[in-house]
Amino acid sequence: MTRNEIKGVLFEILKDIDEESELNLVKLDQPLRDQLDLDSMDFLDIVMELRKRYKLQIPEEDYSELATLKSCIDYLEPKLKKS
Repeated sequence: MTRNEIKGVLFEILKDIDEESELNLVKLDQPLRDQLDLDSMDFLDIVMELRKRYKLQIPEEDYSELATLKSCIDYLEPKLKKS
């Protein structure tokens, strides 16, 4: 999976969580929680959806790796390489 495809997947998941979010305004290096007003349940929904779709196990100690769009893509890229 390419970086662009991973971004698309993340945007799909985020759109499912909040249909009104303006994803075109999301900046790569700023916290997603702040930009999209995500709460902890929304964040867990993202993690669970990645688990469901791609059988990814994301340990709680790695959650900080999913803070920004860039860090999400960086973290997921090697894990989704074969997808």
